[in-house]
Amino acid sequence: MTQISFGDILEAAEQLPLEEREDLIRILQNRLREQKRSDLIKDVRESEREFAQGKCQPVTPYELMKEILS
Repeated sequence: MTQISFGDILEAAEQLPLEEREDLIRILQNRLREQKRSDLIKDVRESEREFAQGKCQPVTPYELMKEILS
């Protein structure tokens, strides 16, 4: 697959009519939203598996913040 630089993509997008650029933005935003949703679902499922396997234990918000800040 040929690598296209970010700058080339921006230049190509600038050549599109305004309406098509707006469509491109909407499409990219939707794809990003779906990717983030998919990644979140994957993370939640992995966390649930780890919890079920006893690899992690429930903690209070105080304990969590203490660990984060240490």
